[in-house]
Amino acid sequence: MPLPALRSLPALLPGVLVSAAALGVALAVNAAVPAVSAAVVAVVLGAALAGFGGAGRRLLPGLRFVSRPVLRAAVVLLGLQVSVPQILGLGWQTVVVVVVATGVTFAVTPVAGRRLGVPPGASLLVATGVAVCGAAAIAAMHDSAGTEDDEAAAALAVVVLYGTGALLAIPLAASWLGLSPSQLAVWAGAAVHEVAQVAAIGAATGVLTTAVTVKLGRVLLLAPLVALVSYTGSHATPGRRLQVAHAGRVGLPAGPPVRPARAPRGKAGRVAGVPLFVAGFVVMACVRGTGMVPDGAVAVAGQAANILLAAAMFGLGTGIDVRRLLRGGRTVLLGGIATGLVGGVSLAGVLLLV
Repeated sequence: MPLPALRSLPALLPGVLVSAAALGVALAVNAAVPAVSAAVVAVVLGAALAGFGGAGRRLLPGLRFVSRPVLRAAVVLLGLQVSVPQILGLGWQTVVVVVVATGVTFAVTPVAGRRLGVPPGASLLVATGVAVCGAAAIAAMHDSAGTEDDEAAAALAVVVLYGTGALLAIPLAASWLGLSPSQLAVWAGAAVHEVAQVAAIGAATGVLTTAVTVKLGRVLLLAPLVALVSYTGSHATPGRRLQVAHAGRVGLPAGPPVRPARAPRGKAGRVAGVPLFVAGFVVMACVRGTGMVPDGAVAVAGQAANILLAAAMFGLGTGIDVRRLLRGGRTVLLGGIATGLVGGVSLAGVLLLV
């Protein structure tokens, strides 16, 4: 390990240890209630710590570490969960349903957000979380686009709220509509926000494998969408980041909004305008597509990705202003519109094509 890295370890340690403790709690809750992802529990714990003034200056270096490099490692490992041949094996009809539902939701949600007066960053993150894959997608877009921590928290709240409702609503609606098991699997995978939520619906209705495979087709779209936003710069102006939020809580002057330093496109941290961690996600998906990765390695990588993502979400949560979050009623409404979009478009596609 280089000498500068060794010197930074004592500064990182307090924040990393607190993150590890929170991670243990989040994983325990997830084990008891599998439909609630560890990432969601972790961000709630982080926000609670911040709200009680426990996220002090000594924790900041370690929290910054888990909320940035650790997050990027989680997204890269997530790529190994995506098997392009398996997704294509579902048939062109299913691929069309997934792409159209995701694309329409991602494109229309920010427009609706502008009409509602929702900040552009929050609209972008709601669109990403609802259209793609919940917490992981929100975290990746948040890191790449430089949106505010409170906006990410609001988008996560939307994913939890409407995704939890879908656990009951999707099976009931499918029964009322007379959908076949294959239609239910495609609809659940194309409409429900979190992978854990899709898995819960699939396990309860006997369509687990197909539903999760469809959902991973949406996960695959994370890379091009993040790359598109990163390359075009069509995102919110970066706002106050983690260190500024903590500064206010420990009695330091927050000062003007701090804009995170961004590498020039095509240089450090990016490849032709695309963040390196997104490029890593694509590389891992391609490696998985070769069929050369053992199933055991894929399973371990999946567990590691979930653990790292939960740790990163705790770090993000400690930068949240809960009082500001509770005033975000319009964001919740926007989440309902986005959820209706992805659910309605995907259901229409299922009825027409599957």
